[in-house]
Amino acid sequence: MTDLFNGFYKGKRVLLTGHTGFKGSWLSIWLNELGAEVIGVAKEPFSDKDNYVLSNIGDRIKADIRADIRDGNRMKEIFREYQPEIVFHLAAQPLVRLSYDIPVETYETNVMGTINVMEAIRATESVKVCVMITTDKCYENKEQIWGYREDEPMGGYDPYSSSKGCCELAISSWRRSFFNPDAYGRHGKSLASVRAGNVIGGGDWATDRIIPDCIRALEAGRPIDIRSPHSIRPWQHVLEPLSGYMLLAQKMWNAPTAYCEGWNFGPRMESVTPVWNVASKIIENYGYGELRDLSDPNAPHEAKLLMLDITKAQIKLGWSPRMNIDQCIELVVDWYKKYKNTQDVYALCVEEICKYLSYSK
Repeated sequence: MTDLFNGFYKGKRVLLTGHTGFKGSWLSIWLNELGAEVIGVAKEPFSDKDNYVLSNIGDRIKADIRADIRDGNRMKEIFREYQPEIVFHLAAQPLVRLSYDIPVETYETNVMGTINVMEAIRATESVKVCVMITTDKCYENKEQIWGYREDEPMGGYDPYSSSKGCCELAISSWRRSFFNPDAYGRHGKSLASVRAGNVIGGGDWATDRIIPDCIRALEAGRPIDIRSPHSIRPWQHVLEPLSGYMLLAQKMWNAPTAYCEGWNFGPRMESVTPVWNVASKIIENYGYGELRDLSDPNAPHEAKLLMLDITKAQIKLGWSPRMNIDQCIELVVDWYKKYKNTQDVYALCVEEICKYLSYSK
């Protein structure tokens, strides 16, 4: 596999929260292939079909730990035992519609969980780089036609989006109060937050997400029900933002006071497209299926338009998306068409990472 990071991760102790989740499993696989010592901390996976389960990545990493980020003392214990050097914090309650049903748990997990992780970081001298993953939905969304920049106001209509806006405020506070770049010589830590678009890819089976909804319907021979056909989102393959997170961590390690701020990792403008178009492309690549518009005017509020401005990452990090929307959907569908008929889903994931790396920026 091509190493974009020139051996940087080989031998590094990297702790991931949320490694049993969709993004976390892919990041664990990639870091494992690069020779990192991966310590995974998470709750049980969502289903036995998740990428984490099918790839058996938990058996390959240095430590596969079950813990809840809401337990601050447990977080400190884990950090103290494993002494990580780099932290990627992905654990979260990640679903908008579910946040209407469990708003308190959403805030407890996303806000207090993030604070607990930062407190564990603060108590652990070995940690040098901390990348906190939030979401594009952290911005106060005015449904404007241009992308949000990193310095625009945080906000959020629904409990999920609002909780992530709160996370960003907490991260900013901890950076100023405890990890201030001006006092780096005293604390020795670099803390950044990252915001990605609508991330899609193989091995995601969460509810109320368009790709898992499409695949479940196709596998069952049912029409694909689309509840928000005209909602426009910045679609990107999971490997796109992960490459950005990993590049950012490397930059932070080498220049710890130059990159400790917020960063957007989104797709090209051509990949900002309505839900209906994405579902249509899934059908086209899958080879069959039909769509059914189930728009409900009384459904809980979800944003109709959301875009990110990625100029900062392009200029300051040298990061850019590698795939257009068609290449992205092709790679996504490829995983779902193959996972049932392979004995080695881990190898399938590595194959897809290699294919992703073959695309030029």
